[in-house]
Amino acid sequence: MIQEQERKRIANDLHDSLGPMLSTVKLYMHGIAVSNDADKQSLSKASGYIDETINNLREISYNLLPSSLNRNDLVIVVREYISRITSHHLLKIKFEAAQNVTIQKKIEIHLFRIIQEIVHNTIKHADATVLKLLITGQSDGLFLISEDNGKGFDLNGTREGAGGLGLKSIENRCEMIDATLKIITAKNEGCKIIIKVPNK
Repeated sequence: MIQEQERKRIANDLHDSLGPMLSTVKLYMHGIAVSNDADKQSLSKASGYIDETINNLREISYNLLPSSLNRNDLVIVVREYISRITSHHLLKIKFEAAQNVTIQKKIEIHLFRIIQEIVHNTIKHADATVLKLLITGQSDGLFLISEDNGKGFDLNGTREGAGGLGLKSIENRCEMIDATLKIITAKNEGCKIIIKVPNK
């Protein structure tokens, strides 16, 4: 949880300090009177860059700490996250959650980070067009299941190489919540991940 506390601190610094500072810079820029068309164009471009930087800061801050988790349950936050991702990427993400599924508040942030990592890995490595995500509850625990139609990979080889960092992150998160992790994949056969959080 120390890592999450540090994420929270950085996210708050970005949101509460740099964001308003950039907005103030933009405000001062608009107060500069210029008559030269070239100068006006330069100011307009600079203003656009500041807007883009502010949006990027918001995105980084959100990824570090989805503040909406404090107000909403995980399912709502995941839907919001997927909406943001699919507006920037071609990957189609189909997310389903069983009705009335119960998710302990203390594990929500870990499941969210796992979903982030799965989506990130799929976009970066899988060459997939579709990713399916499912959260469902059964008598013996809570399940998070993902499945993509990508190129798959050699599980053992990936674990040993640099590409295994994403898998290691998922494994670490699973350990934190006493969850079991099963990865089913092979070259040209996509990837399926089954995570089970036991009932306590």
